[in-house]
Amino acid sequence: MRNAIAPKPPSFASLVQQFFTDYLVAQRAVSPRTVACYRDALMLFLDFADRTLGKAPTALRLVDIQPTLILAFLDHLEHERHNAVRSRNLRLTALRAFLKFAGRRDLSSMHAVERALAVPMKRFERPMLDYLTREEIIAVLGQPGSDWTSQRDHLLLAMLYNTGARVSEIIGVRVVDVVLEGAACVHLQGKGRKQRSVPLWKTTALEIRVWLRRNPHLRGEAALLPNRDGYAMTRCNVFQRLNLAISHAAANLPSLAKKRVSPHTLRHTTAMHLLQSGVPFNVIALWLGHESTTTTHRYVEADIAMKEKALARLEAPDIRMRRFIAPDSLMRFLQTL
Repeated sequence: MRNAIAPKPPSFASLVQQFFTDYLVAQRAVSPRTVACYRDALMLFLDFADRTLGKAPTALRLVDIQPTLILAFLDHLEHERHNAVRSRNLRLTALRAFLKFAGRRDLSSMHAVERALAVPMKRFERPMLDYLTREEIIAVLGQPGSDWTSQRDHLLLAMLYNTGARVSEIIGVRVVDVVLEGAACVHLQGKGRKQRSVPLWKTTALEIRVWLRRNPHLRGEAALLPNRDGYAMTRCNVFQRLNLAISHAAANLPSLAKKRVSPHTLRHTTAMHLLQSGVPFNVIALWLGHESTTTTHRYVEADIAMKEKALARLEAPDIRMRRFIAPDSLMRFLQTL
């Protein structure tokens, strides 16, 4: 009986193609932004490997990706490209995702892949979460003006605060995603194309009704918050409109001028205000689309007011510290030293 011939392992180039087309897009259905992030990370690594090993990407093998090469690449990102630790870790996350995928399809390289996967993430201090007070968010929201842009911007900011949505989620909302009858809510598509429904406050639902009544051409698959050309707003659009609202509000509330406010700050603000209102962790996690309540717990750490309230509920123990008096034998011992 002839020995079975072991199948030829897939080439590195074919593994890269399968990772993006079959795994990320077809199986995991990740967003185009995630695909672009992973693509950029892999291109940076392959370019570095080419210059370091003298091997073109098509000639590279999985066994060539040693821990020393990965560590050198990460140092290159930090010291030569001046990437922050968070960016460095994101590049490593993309590389590890590819290696895990490739290792399952090229078992002959599994040992080398396992060694490469042992390269750890770099720890760093997370900055304290910044958020707006209730007075500040009310000032930012302001009152809608009479022109079309002002009304759209007001609804944009109101929905960001109501839903705690990410920018990508809010600009992706279509008219059909909004439910105004019965329990008003909006359907959001979050990270990993995971969908969730977030309830709308009565005031937000009313503003959406008024907005749609004044813009009857907005229906079905149309963007709820379009630009002047009728297309969905871009991330840059949202940042610009928020900055404009901040500058106007700061004229009457100077504390805003000292803060760096981004759309994600409004997301933090929603979470903090929900937490301060007594909403449970698990509900806030569902509201924001967090996969784990561990992420939500960061808001407790950031809220010094809640810590002070918790401390006030505790009574200091009534313990009197007594002066230590050593026994005579110990005193005699110490005197001999």
